[in-house]
Formats: sequence, C-alpha cells, structure tokens
Amino acid sequence: MSTIIDTFIAPPCHDKIEILYQDEHLALINKPAGLLSLSGKNPQNLDSVHHRLVQIFPGCTLVHRLDFGTSGLMVIALNKTINAALCQQFSQRAVTKVYSALLCGHLDDNHGVIDAAIAKDPALFPLMSICAIRGKPARSHYQVVERVDHTLEDGTLLPLTRVQLTPETGRTHQLRIHCQQLGHPILGCDLYGGRLLPGTEQAPRLMLHASELHFVHPIGEEWIRARHASPF
Repeated sequence: MSTIIDTFIAPPCHDKIEILYQDEHLALINKPAGLLSLSGKNPQNLDSVHHRLVQIFPGCTLVHRLDFGTSGLMVIALNKTINAALCQQFSQRAVTKVYSALLCGHLDDNHGVIDAAIAKDPALFPLMSICAIRGKPARSHYQVVERVDHTLEDGTLLPLTRVQLTPETGRTHQLRIHCQQLGHPILGCDLYGGRLLPGTEQAPRLMLHASELHFVHPIGEEWIRARHASPF
C-alpha cells in the first residue's frame, strides 16, 4: 500500500473570518479563500478556520469543511451535543448547500444534473477521479445565472458562465471535478483545468463561494436559511 505524502504548504492568509451569527450553540461564519478548514499535519499549516475560532470559542468543532480555495458559509458547533446533531443532518443530507461559481466557457444548457461517482486514487493525490466502479455516488445540480465575456489585457474575450451549484452529496472536490466533467472547469481551479491559457492573466483565486446554507437549528428547531453574496 503506497503512502500518501502531502507536500502542500499554505501561503499566509491575511483575510479575517467574518462571524455572521452566533448564539450559545452555534456560529455561522464566512470563510475567506486561501484558508484551510483544519490545520494540517505540517506545522507550517497550523493556521486554519478551527485554529482561529478555538481561540474565540473554546471547544468548538467543525461540522463540515470547505476546500482551501473556496470561500463562504460554514456552520460551527460550539459544543459536542450540537456537533452530533448537526453532523446527523449533514449525513442524512438534510442540509441544503448552494454555491456560486464562475465556469470557463459558455454552457449550452441553462440547467442540468451531473451524476458521476468520485473515487480517491493514491497515485493521483491530491486529485480525485471519476470512476463508476470504485467511486462513491456523487450528484450535483447546476443552474446558469448569466453568460459573460471577460476582456483580457490583450483584448481577447474570455467566455465565462456564472452558475449556481447545488450538490446532493458531499464528496471531496465534488463540484470542481463535476464541472470539469461537464467540460467547463471552475475558473482559477489549479487541480481540474480552470487556469487561464499560458501568457494571459491568472485568476486571483478559485471562483467558488458557498453562498447559501439551509439547516434546522438543533435547539430552537427553526430553519436557518443563511445567505452570503459571492465576492466575485
């Protein structure tokens, strides 16, 4: 069995975490792009959402994660009981997650579903792969918001599509690899083909933002429908 070695060192993230809501049970935050959700094994990757928030909320735990390059909404449990209750909602797929993204190219269809199983492959780490045999079921919905043409420095027009993505499952890199499978990778995605052509401007970040999170408050039992507009 091959050993997976993670050589990634996260560059410093100077952006702050926004605390959008808090009560005695949970907090809703806006995670900046370029910040790990959890600290890595490498001591140089200590900075993370959890590392920062545990200074403010001792004993807090992450219920879910966002990729390093993804910004947006996360719910944080402030004690073990709330963590267990929220984790159950996530595992039962009772939580709705909506993302905003900019995809390379113009999509032909205004909406659709990507249904493609995703597998881990130690030989390809950190990439995931589409594999109907070894992969776990993964399903994502997309809805076109607008099609635009971005003008590059040399005057070339770069076609882009702004979409709303709603994953039914929560596999690692699901939205990134599903958009690649669609033939329109997310702009700024270094792992799945969303970088611009050589010699042109580079996207400043992964253009993926967790813009909505809907779940039931474990104590009050009311629906929390959190929204945070995309910064791009």
